[in-house]
Amino acid sequence: MNIHESAENYLETILILSRELPVVRSVDIANRLGFKKSSVSVAMKNLRENDLITVTDAGFIYLTDAGTAIAAKIYERHEFFSTWLIKLGVDEQTASEDACKMEHYMSAESFNAIKEYVHKHG
Repeated sequence: MNIHESAENYLETILILSRELPVVRSVDIANRLGFKKSSVSVAMKNLRENDLITVTDAGFIYLTDAGTAIAAKIYERHEFFSTWLIKLGVDEQTASEDACKMEHYMSAESFNAIKEYVHKHG
């Protein structure tokens, strides 16, 4: 499945919030991303229709296995790139912003090659 960058960002945000909060709601996502709740509701509908999340009657949002796989991949890339850039001397905010851009567009092959190289050569 080919999903857009915005969907990946929503999934990553749900993953992060699920580690911080007992339950994740649309309002939590809106607050974290600085978006209107109505925009988040539309995105949640799309994610639900693509079987990437489930939403309970109480409005609690959970990642499906497919949603978790995508979110974990994006989050791993973000953490890797931001950490690597900080080690290279980039300030934390810039590193995080740049990691956000890099995490979406790199092929798995290139990402794995860079990750392997960095782990071997430090």
